[in-house]
Amino acid sequence: MPVSVTMPRLGESVTEGTVTRWLKNEGDHVDADEPLLEVSTDKVDTEVPSPASGTLLSIRVQEDETVEIGVELAVIGDAGEAPSGDDGAQQASQPAEAPFDQQAEPQEQPAEPEPQQVAPAAAPEPQTAQQAPAPAPAPQAAAAPQAAAAPQAAAAPQAGPQAPRPVDDDEDEVAGTYITPLVRKLASEHGVDLGRIRGTGVGGRIRKSDVLAAASSNGQAAETQAAQTQAPAPAAAASAGPAHAAPATVSAPAPAQAPAAVQAPAAVQAPASVQTLAPQRGRVEPMSRMRQVIAARMVESLQTAAQLTTVVEVDVTKIARLREQAKRDFQAREGVKLTFLPFFAVAAIEALKAHPVVNSSIDIDAKTITYHDAEHLGIAVDSERGLAVPVIHNAGDLNLGGIARKIADLAERTRANKVSPDELGGGTFTITNTGSRGALFDTPIINQPQVAILGTGAVVKRPVVVSDEDLGETIAIRSMVYLALSYDHRVVDGADAARFLGTMKERLESGAFENALGLG
Repeated sequence: MPVSVTMPRLGESVTEGTVTRWLKNEGDHVDADEPLLEVSTDKVDTEVPSPASGTLLSIRVQEDETVEIGVELAVIGDAGEAPSGDDGAQQASQPAEAPFDQQAEPQEQPAEPEPQQVAPAAAPEPQTAQQAPAPAPAPQAAAAPQAAAAPQAAAAPQAGPQAPRPVDDDEDEVAGTYITPLVRKLASEHGVDLGRIRGTGVGGRIRKSDVLAAASSNGQAAETQAAQTQAPAPAAAASAGPAHAAPATVSAPAPAQAPAAVQAPAAVQAPASVQTLAPQRGRVEPMSRMRQVIAARMVESLQTAAQLTTVVEVDVTKIARLREQAKRDFQAREGVKLTFLPFFAVAAIEALKAHPVVNSSIDIDAKTITYHDAEHLGIAVDSERGLAVPVIHNAGDLNLGGIARKIADLAERTRANKVSPDELGGGTFTITNTGSRGALFDTPIINQPQVAILGTGAVVKRPVVVSDEDLGETIAIRSMVYLALSYDHRVVDGADAARFLGTMKERLESGAFENALGLG
């Protein structure tokens, strides 16, 4: 009996969702709980799993369509079974042709690989011909139409100069592309390097068929290499006897050292950033759903609030020393690394309690200001899909260890696209750690309807003039950081912002965190 796939409820305040991508085509087999499609809301992007095993008989909502919660998205059943509805019966009459008809996404891509088809030298072309039969094995029957519809030039860069694409070491993801957990798992099982694959999906996304094709190509390449390695070995042994072997070992080290010194500068001349930007140069791509939401909200925030930023400089040398003493025991006890961010968060929470005007919201129509009775702390997280702000609810009730665990947990689940929409709402104040990428400070934009946001810069060591009781004013190497508070001048005055930052500065420079770290 056919099973209906409906738009799930993704949060209390979420009433509709947008289908951003189908991970399966009509006629494909799908297992229960296997990711079936990707759905985007104004708060989160997530994968929708299949409610049952069977064949995807009909797709009722196409990509980029927005529907309300509970609307039928697709029908799953047995192969050859007619889906419910008149239009479903017509689609089920040709189940075998569905995978071939639903290739709109790869067919739209020839415009993207074209510039890359010209860029590589002529050498990769024969390799493309060798890779073309890759989708031939039976398990890739659904991938074969995609390989035929998409230009084969997409495979050429695998062997060309652009093949080594940098990978983010922290997140183990290909820079600039969106990799689903299913694709990442499949690549791991087949030993495929995602950095060497040019995706055929929208915006260069890597699809399941791309990984399977690359796995087959790797298998053929391995067999060919093994054959070539085994064949010349006996011949070399026969032609070069023991008398030739000794001179070879003696002469090899001498020329090996000279090229090494010459090649070292060449590697420095090709920074990773250039390779990261290369795939996007000269291309026009549609904005992702999340990027559209971010763009709309940032402009809306600037058009709504009277925003300005106040910056103070803080000496966090005492905290840096405490962190060095306690970070090993802290990680063993709490299960997370001890960074500077939890210290900033604790100081901000204490300052919010002392200055509630910074922890408020305004209703300009009602002409009221609400001073919140709890500190719901938003933490800006840089994910592969864009900036997201999960919230630590009731952060004022947590100690330093609890804050550190919450930050690590929310950041990990946000980057893995496993955070719920309810965890992305309800914040009353936000911290964005721009210093994680080396920025000294910036002027962050307020996350509406909040009235303030704190930007924490990079902690750097530099010479600073300090006052000493015995030596007077002297120069010392200190750990310094800039704290930037952007605020809504409709509610918060400059003096309020200065007082808030002054409270944070005093708390951080005192460094009184020994008890929280178990050092007291």
